[in-house]
Order: sequence, then structure tokens, then C-alpha cells
Amino acid sequence: MVSVQEADYWQQRYREGTDRWDIGQAAPPFAKLLNSSPAPKSGRTAVLGCGRGYDALLFAAHGFEVMGFDFAPTAIAAATALAQTSQNPAQFLQRNIFDLATEFPGSFDYVIEHTCFCAIAPEQRPDYVQLVHTLLKPQGQLLALFFTHDRPGGPPFGITPVQIQQYFRPSFQILELAPVANSIPERQGEEQLGRFQRQD
Repeated sequence: MVSVQEADYWQQRYREGTDRWDIGQAAPPFAKLLNSSPAPKSGRTAVLGCGRGYDALLFAAHGFEVMGFDFAPTAIAAATALAQTSQNPAQFLQRNIFDLATEFPGSFDYVIEHTCFCAIAPEQRPDYVQLVHTLLKPQGQLLALFFTHDRPGGPPFGITPVQIQQYFRPSFQILELAPVANSIPERQGEEQLGRFQRQD
């Protein structure tokens, strides 16, 4: 079987229609966040593992300058088509996210996380934390919807809120990490919304 660390694995999942992480819409907790008071101020934003681009399109519709990145060309093509159809300014690039550090260091006010952290191999999690830190500008923020299930195996690989904090400290200040009430039914009780600020 192809490794989750290889692009062909994710491309195959999209082709086979086994992309169960794709909910066909932007994550409801992000929509609520952007309509809250105070919502994050708009800024340059990277969406890691963007899939078909629903979250990226949502943030772009709220005035953020958005770039979405994904391993799978099928996902990037679909996201680009959705952006064009809806006249949304979000841009999408096919990339291995771990190659972005050299291409976009200190480039973003925000990084958006949703079903990417849970998809990478657990041994890559420290590298993911370093990547996000590198991509963000000083005082930039990670806005993350973490999938905190406790089932064995993966992807998606499970994690606890305590483990999330252990990974992200001391590189980030934990501004918020709390359960959300408006997850899709299949993920009720298994998602936590985090706002982490880069520390130097």
C-alpha cells in the first residue's frame, strides 16, 4: 500500500471516492468563527491539505487573501474549478506541504488546519508544528479544527487535546483550544477548535 507520506496515496483516495474527510462544505465551526464577534481580521492565509477547497473558499469570501495547498492534483483541480465557478479569489497550488517552508517562509498571517494534521503520519507531527511556525509571520496565528477521536489506526490518526498542546508548546501561545458544538453529526464530540499564536 502506498504510504500516507506519498502523493499517490491521496490521489488514489480521491479517484476511488474514499475521501470520507470531504464533507462537501466548509467546516461549520469555521463559518461560525468568521461570523462571530470579534472574528479574526483578514490577512494572508495558507490552507494546508486544502482538499477541494471549501474552507479556503470560505475564508476568501470573508476577505482573506487565501492560498490552498494539497498533495493531490485531483483535489487542486476541483478547488480551482469551484473558485472559478463562484468567482472566488482563492488560489490553489499542488504541493507537498513540507516543501512550503523554503517557498513561503514568514509569508502568512494565518494558517488554517482542518483534516491535515490528522492525515499525516504521527511521526511527522513535530515537523508539522515547525512548518506552521515557519510559514507564519511574527504573531501570526494557526486557526485549527483538530479531529480528536480515540480510535486506533488511521488516517485519520487520533490525538487528545493534551497531546495537541504538548506538540505546539513552546512554539505557540495557546489562545484557545476547546470543543465545538456545531460539528457535522459524524464528528460530534470529536473536534476541538484551536487558535494558536506564533511565539519567537
